Amino acid sequence: METITLKKISEVLGLSISTISRALKNHPDISENTKRRVHELADALDYEPNINAINLRAKKNRVFGLIVPSISGFFYDSFISAIEEECRANAYSLMILQSSNDAAIEINSLHICRQNRVCGLFACLTTETKSLVAFDKFNEADIPLVFFDKVPEETKYNKICIADEKAAKQAAELLQKNNKKHILAIFGNENLSITRTRFKAFQKVISTEKDVTIYNEYCNDSDIAKKITKKHFAKKETPAAIFCMSDDILIGVMKCLNELKISIPSEVAVIALSDGFLPKIYTPEITYIETSGYKLGKLSFTKMLSCINGNTDTEELFITTPLVKGGSL
Repeated sequence: METITLKKISEVLGLSISTISRALKNHPDISENTKRRVHELADALDYEPNINAINLRAKKNRVFGLIVPSISGFFYDSFISAIEEECRANAYSLMILQSSNDAAIEINSLHICRQNRVCGLFACLTTETKSLVAFDKFNEADIPLVFFDKVPEETKYNKICIADEKAAKQAAELLQKNNKKHILAIFGNENLSITRTRFKAFQKVISTEKDVTIYNEYCNDSDIAKKITKKHFAKKETPAAIFCMSDDILIGVMKCLNELKISIPSEVAVIALSDGFLPKIYTPEITYIETSGYKLGKLSFTKMLSCINGNTDTEELFITTPLVKGGSL
């Protein structure tokens, strides 16, 4: 199939390439009749401008890069959905790359973003990320960088986060209110700042309660969460409540409880930090503190546009974490 170029349109109409170009941009120096003829032919031939060439001349792009651990989970899927909606509404495109929680893949993804001259980058760190040198190259090139969800601890970066401390505190207080004395608390990867923040806030509340036995565990995925839960229900004294730090952990916990035919909430209570989709598919529905990927995406894009428009203030922003009651407590 022949690629339709400005040269081809100019040959058909007998006009110069510069006239064709200005007509397509509705330049005031071009007559309305000429503009009409050019637009009609361009539409008929299905002409599309060479975006790469335009970007090269303008030394800028209208494509954002987004690096995420995975697009299979509901949290990141809803985050991407929010970003994509905003990109479409504001005439931007989005390039999505998965790091698969691998630092080497993350580095390669950053290289691809630079090669494609992205105008801004949304990034969620892997569990293996040790150095931020590759990310600093974006700031050095005046390319806005917005970290989300799993973010660095350094204060010099823009970070859009769940209110992790508040969310964990809310969950712990609810367990207190329901007089749960034997608690299995399963957290995510302990190398991540998000896990440390949630763990510290949860423990701070629980430690104020007398006669509480708490079993703290860490895991990276739902399979390990399932094994951890099974291990604790094989003991003589089983948990009266389970706290799940994430949706992945909730999946593993619920698989185990269903297989063991353990009744919720009569035999064990369950509470989670969740995006909100998974708790509603169980019976009874799981009580959760909302950690919305969609809301996080909307706030992240707002911050990115602010950076694009010249705001150089570095900020750490948080989304709210409402309680959504189910029947699991």
